[in-house]
Amino acid sequence: MIELDQKQPERKKIGFEAYLRKVMSQKRIDDGRSKFSQNRYLLIQTQKAYGVPAQVIVSLWGIETSYGSNTGGFDLVQALATLAWEGRRRPFFEEELTSALFILQGGHVGRADFKGSWAGAMGQNQFMPSSWKRFAVDANGDGHKDIWTTKADIFASSANYLRQNGWNDAYPWGWEVDLPEGFKPSDVKKPLLGWIQDGVHFENGHIPSDQMQTSVRLVIPDGGNGRAYLVTDNFDVILSWNRSTYFALTVGLLSDLIRESPAGKTLHLNP
Repeated sequence: MIELDQKQPERKKIGFEAYLRKVMSQKRIDDGRSKFSQNRYLLIQTQKAYGVPAQVIVSLWGIETSYGSNTGGFDLVQALATLAWEGRRRPFFEEELTSALFILQGGHVGRADFKGSWAGAMGQNQFMPSSWKRFAVDANGDGHKDIWTTKADIFASSANYLRQNGWNDAYPWGWEVDLPEGFKPSDVKKPLLGWIQDGVHFENGHIPSDQMQTSVRLVIPDGGNGRAYLVTDNFDVILSWNRSTYFALTVGLLSDLIRESPAGKTLHLNP
């Protein structure tokens, strides 16, 4: 655990195209569509309750744990206690350890099943224990906030996290766009109409006419091989989950593809 923690700052950065190839395979898209179909009723109920699109919930589920198939095998109490003892981020991990013990004390998960990543992320949506305390939901009313095995709790907890961090169901996360030749990128935030007037083109010419006054900014991921996106404040809500721009873009893109029918769009990667 200590070795893994100490290696983190040395992690080699890869370009966005390589990140997409690694994280958003066609299998992950197909599995996401299948999981959406299998859990449609529960997902739609969650969407109605929290105002967060069902496909975004599924996308986070898929990227975090491959739809619950890879939740981590480290003993969480041992992992958090070790990292707190090691001392590099002692206050952070001491708080997480205390929160973890609170979860056990409440009987929300059995001690033998209390497992997750080496850094303390847990359950099918990979909450840290402190996030569990703030955002986990007992959606099925059984007295437990079970993000390990109960899909109702898993979906509702993810949706609650996004809603509490500002998700607005009036607009999507963003759109992939093409920039005109010679376009000079900027960090300015302005209505979508303004970007269109500047010559920004939408994929397949499908301009979201109902979003013309939505405030958006331009994101061009490093190493994106020409990819560019106009993103709304909902993109920043995804960033609150994970501060990686690559992660947030991939959540949005995967959610769009999951929403399509199995015969619909497929993953497009640049050469």
